[in-house]
Amino acid sequence: MMGGMRLILIRHGQTSSNVADLLDTAAPGADLTELGRQQAAAVPRSLADEDIDAVYASTLVRTQQTAAPLLAERGLELQVRDGIREIAAGDLEMLGDEASIRAYVGTIFSWADDPLRRVPGGENGHKVWQRFDEVVAEAHAAGVRTAVMFSHGAVIRSWTAVRAANVTGEHAAYHPISNTGAVVLEGSPGKGWWAELWEGEPLGGDRVSDPAHDGPAPAEAVPSES
Repeated sequence: MMGGMRLILIRHGQTSSNVADLLDTAAPGADLTELGRQQAAAVPRSLADEDIDAVYASTLVRTQQTAAPLLAERGLELQVRDGIREIAAGDLEMLGDEASIRAYVGTIFSWADDPLRRVPGGENGHKVWQRFDEVVAEAHAAGVRTAVMFSHGAVIRSWTAVRAANVTGEHAAYHPISNTGAVVLEGSPGKGWWAELWEGEPLGGDRVSDPAHDGPAPAEAVPSES
């Protein structure tokens, strides 16, 4: 019987869309900024004590660029999977006005009550969680003991809130994940997950931190009803 797995979910480094507060979720997406590349370069040092078996990234270029320094250091091959891409913004893609951001974030954090609700023109909670589940299950079935998955702020927070026994939707809504911040979980698809770490600061530390320019979705909590 397969045992447990250590799952390290890392948000990508800063992009130009983060700086501009745009809902950039479609492929290929924006490249990393110079700061984002510095953040990515700091990731291997932060994971120095981790015995990593496999590295995954989404189909968006920013996660692949963030993974590159770790891959180079460990000599591992990147596994690209669509299932861990960002939650699709749909009709709100590349918008940055307050109403659009609130509609996107508000929908995502309403899934605890109604997972069939859709982001306008986008996905519902069940679809998002299922595709992320499939990538995690694939890694577990392959016997991976420690997997690093470079993904995105909103989808990491949403998936962790629904799958980790010790993370509530409220916690996920009000605790953003900065660029190259991580959530570390232990468990398995069959037995469930326990979050060991919810990292609100970049793995690289304050030297490569710019939380004012993390982008709209990661920085927002549940919008209040007006």
